[in-house]
Amino acid sequence: EVQLVESGGGQVQPGGSLRLSCAASGFTFSDTFMSWVRRAPGKRLEWVSTIDTTSTITSYADFVNGRFTISRDNAKNMLYLQLNSLKTEDTALYYCVRGSGSSSWAPHPNSGAQGTQVTVSS
Repeated sequence: EVQLVESGGGQVQPGGSLRLSCAASGFTFSDTFMSWVRRAPGKRLEWVSTIDTTSTITSYADFVNGRFTISRDNAKNMLYLQLNSLKTEDTALYYCVRGSGSSSWAPHPNSGAQGTQVTVSS
């Protein structure tokens, strides 16, 4: 059974930082492109970032603008997203997902995925 368990979210002030983690199991993580997506209240699912299998290629949505960094540890089956310079508009439920995304396509979370909540407010 494929499992992706996100953690690391929280509430921070604008300008703050968080590091999100995702523990993967049930599939060959090292052979799988991975992404982060997010859903803000009342908005559609939004692609954030994708990383290839060897951490050679990363891509980010335009709104990231150098503030976030995606990474992975294939030895530990872990995916990460470092969030810096957070803005109130980054408030959302963040999910890690299998596959790649783009500005026009956000891969969907598994059914039952919990995500991790990021709230940016003063």
